[in-house]
Amino acid sequence: MNTKAIFGETGWLGRAMTSSVAIGVLATSRPSEQWVWAVLGAGLLTFLAGTALMTLRPTWAVGLLAYAAISSAFVTGVPKSNALVVVLIAITDIAVMAHPWRNRPIIVVGVACTFAYALSGWHWDRPASWFFTELMWTGILVAFGLNRRQYEVQARQTAQLLEQTQLAQQEHARAAALDERGRIARELHDVLAHSLGALSVQLEVAEGLLADRNDTAGALDRVRRSRKLAVQGLVEARSAVAALRTDEVPALPEALAAMAEQHEKDHQTEVTMTNSGTPRPIASGITVALLGAAREALTNAGKHASGQAVEVRLDYRKGVRLMVRTPGTTDSIGQGFGLTGMRERLALVGGKLEAGPDGDGWLVVAEVADA
Repeated sequence: MNTKAIFGETGWLGRAMTSSVAIGVLATSRPSEQWVWAVLGAGLLTFLAGTALMTLRPTWAVGLLAYAAISSAFVTGVPKSNALVVVLIAITDIAVMAHPWRNRPIIVVGVACTFAYALSGWHWDRPASWFFTELMWTGILVAFGLNRRQYEVQARQTAQLLEQTQLAQQEHARAAALDERGRIARELHDVLAHSLGALSVQLEVAEGLLADRNDTAGALDRVRRSRKLAVQGLVEARSAVAALRTDEVPALPEALAAMAEQHEKDHQTEVTMTNSGTPRPIASGITVALLGAAREALTNAGKHASGQAVEVRLDYRKGVRLMVRTPGTTDSIGQGFGLTGMRERLALVGGKLEAGPDGDGWLVVAEVADA
């Protein structure tokens, strides 16, 4: 239920109270001329109709309230008429109303009432002080009505702003949830794809040794390596969770060296590490993004160029650039979600990724220019 519509000055309760006051005051009137009762009655009826239509029919309401105010103003000079009460409550309602004409109705009605006061005071021989007193009360009530209107407009604008803010917060939360889902997808791929990819290679070799050569000892060795890779993958997953919780990441060169050493052990192949420029601290987000790119590139090398030497180059001379080159090319190396995840992760830190054939090999370049 709208409490403002019930208890506010322009609500139904306020209108009912105002109307009751007007009726009570007019009931004590004792005008010196009987025909004034007709003017007061018509003014009161049009006021009651106008105040009832303020919300439903504002245009009609303005017309009815204007008639009530101006007609009553013409008889304010009649002794004991109490006509001023109808003028004041009618003109206050006009000032309160927010309509497309802005302040024009209240200006027109105010000027008309001033003229009516002057004419009524002259006809019934009222002093100048009476005239200025009528103007003073009219001005006070007009100012009150305009202030009330401004308050209600601001209240509506505040409610609209609050609604828009809530919608914006909901959209922001939705966007944050989507970003978080993308981040989790990248983390799952980065952590699991590397260990599971290497595990898959070892199991394929073990299957080949058993099926083609019946080499039980060789296959058993590969199975043992697979077990180590599974344990290593579990350790990496726990380390990734711990890093997310503490927001601590290792230095990029040391982390790359450890990753290259592990790749050599897993795939029995050589990984050449080269550093150019002077290493310097970089943001943790950039480090995580470049490590993810390196992990994905090495995983692809293990899958599609098993046994081939891998070159890893880290260059600090212009921003930070990581290059991973694998001899041998294949059309499937650029497929899957790995490259997409790397591009998304690098884009979040202002970087970019390029991957494609490079002579007789495959080159992945991850670069952050402003690191």
